[in-house]
Amino acid sequence: MLILMERGATPQQVQAVLEVLEAAGVRAFPQETAMALSILAPHASQALKPDRLEPMGGVAKVVPITSPYKLAGTDVVASRTIVDVRGMKVGGEELVIVGGPCGVESREQLFTVARYVAETGVKLLRAGAYKPRTSPYAFQGLGTEALELLKEVRDTFDLGIVTEATEVETFEEVERVADLVQIGARNMQNFALLRRAGRSEKPILLKRGPAATLEEWLFAAEYVLSEGNRNVILCERGIRTWADHARNTLDVSVIPAAKALTHLPVMADPSHAAGRRDLVIPCARAAVAAGADGLLVETHCQPDRALSDGPQALLPSDFIHMVVQVRGIHEVVRDIEKHSRMLF
Repeated sequence: MLILMERGATPQQVQAVLEVLEAAGVRAFPQETAMALSILAPHASQALKPDRLEPMGGVAKVVPITSPYKLAGTDVVASRTIVDVRGMKVGGEELVIVGGPCGVESREQLFTVARYVAETGVKLLRAGAYKPRTSPYAFQGLGTEALELLKEVRDTFDLGIVTEATEVETFEEVERVADLVQIGARNMQNFALLRRAGRSEKPILLKRGPAATLEEWLFAAEYVLSEGNRNVILCERGIRTWADHARNTLDVSVIPAAKALTHLPVMADPSHAAGRRDLVIPCARAAVAAGADGLLVETHCQPDRALSDGPQALLPSDFIHMVVQVRGIHEVVRDIEKHSRMLF
């Protein structure tokens, strides 16, 4: 249930409601915006009736949560969530772009890519330290060495770091370096890892699994949210279909569908969806036109020598052109939405 507090409710009144919920074994999450103060209490209706809380001081109304997504659903917050990643507001007015190589391969490679990514005005760099690969014989990442290089890159180029946590055992060392911790598609239903991400103070980028439904994806987000981490970003990265013209099929329709069901920001990864360099930019344009709050795009200074995912990595010049194009599309979409709101 959602307990809406009166505008002038005191901290003591809020605490009294929280104590009643806690005594009933219900975990609750106070949430405050400029417009409203409320207490989110998933599954409280199983332990308490609304008439137990509504007479309490400071309580304006108790609203049942009908969505199966008790923390991610749109009916539990007054506005959409904006996730701050080192000053970048994912879900805000600006299109947030994350660029970089699939994995950290060397200091020279990482610094070369970071330099031209920063020169485009992009503020977030992606690069994997740990790489879960289909083949056990493929490049698995440089691990701790890569994390040290990512720290150095952040200090040198003033870039936020986006990198993947692949297991609970190494989550803490990834967490110390990352400004945004990625949970990859293969781990979307690794529930132990999701719970660990939920106990992190760093924002989480949750990729959709390669065969996951929208429902399964949102329930995976619930695992993170239910542990207390409210800063979750969803990322569509293509799903397995019968098509063979691309590595995966970018599900453009899931972007507005997800945004209709959840208050969480939604990004897109056209690189893993396409798997082919020539398809990445068109897919990126489509995702932004569909309402994506940001993009996660792979780029490499020498894709033909990349140790992983070279065929889908944009050349430096292509990455620069893509940034210009998608920012232009985002401005057009934003202007259209503002104009339509004025009309209606």
